[in-house]
Amino acid sequence: MREAAFIKKNKDRWISFENALKNSKSLVPDELADLYLQVVNDLSYAQTYYSKSKTTIYLNDLARKAHFSIYKNKKEKSNRIITFWKYELPFIFSNYQKELLLSFIIFFVSAGIGLFSVYQDIDFSRIVLGDGYVDMTIANIREGDPMGVYHSSSAWSMFAEITINNIQVGFNAFVLGILTPVLPIVILFYNGVMIGTFDGFLFQYGVGLRANSIIWIHGVFEIFVIIVCGAAGIILGNSLLFPKTFTRLQSVQKGFWDGVKITFSTLPFFVCAGFLESFVTRHSLMPLPIALSIIAVSLCIIVFYYIIYPRQIRKKIDIYGSSTENRVLKNPDGK
Repeated sequence: MREAAFIKKNKDRWISFENALKNSKSLVPDELADLYLQVVNDLSYAQTYYSKSKTTIYLNDLARKAHFSIYKNKKEKSNRIITFWKYELPFIFSNYQKELLLSFIIFFVSAGIGLFSVYQDIDFSRIVLGDGYVDMTIANIREGDPMGVYHSSSAWSMFAEITINNIQVGFNAFVLGILTPVLPIVILFYNGVMIGTFDGFLFQYGVGLRANSIIWIHGVFEIFVIIVCGAAGIILGNSLLFPKTFTRLQSVQKGFWDGVKITFSTLPFFVCAGFLESFVTRHSLMPLPIALSIIAVSLCIIVFYYIIYPRQIRKKIDIYGSSTENRVLKNPDGK
């Protein structure tokens, strides 16, 4: 469709929407959401076919004003917390699957580099992990308990220390994105190399498989949510460098708040990782089937919440796009 025909077809509706925004207090929230979704759909079309036109800029500004009006004037429902975790966060995740994939690739490529480096020179592990940690692990291996470090201190103090440290790492991976997306990538790279180095070191000493069955009891949650925080940092950095049809300020604001929500979503998983590491992983001689079961359940939870479920939400919104986004999210089965 030519741009002139597109404008002629939708102009009256856009003008009506502008007028409705000026009197948004008199609108039922669902009615405002209906109008908002129509404009968002028009914006998406314009971004695809007229990406550099004034029409796209106009629709982008109109959608921004509508979004502000909806969230400024809406009344919070009693199930707001449930809605936030069940629909709002997964919907945000669905918009950033590419950034999540990039973060995942960076982490595991760097882990591969760490693994390869140890196989080239086992002393590389001392550079990354430190002499003290390496010597302690070697002593534990000789005593027949490679992961003995996990029950070397009290569970509660370990839980607090590990959880706080992991949250700090995740927060840094996000907030440093305001400077450049390179910094979150550096954090991902460093942590990936460290994991790969540790794994390579354990395999070099012949205890890799057994040790990994213990490490990944907490590692599934811990590693994956660090990857998620890294993705949030990349989102924030990209919003500064690549504003697209937004003004740079609008782009950074959107990238920041989406990144905040994504980073916030990792907190329960960081707590779960700290709990598992402090209270479960310390049983380092537990039967292998139990360890593998915990790993499998953790992996299913993470993959479902951050990858599968967001795609299901996105698919249903795309299918029922003529209705309100709000209605689709409330009825994910399309009923």
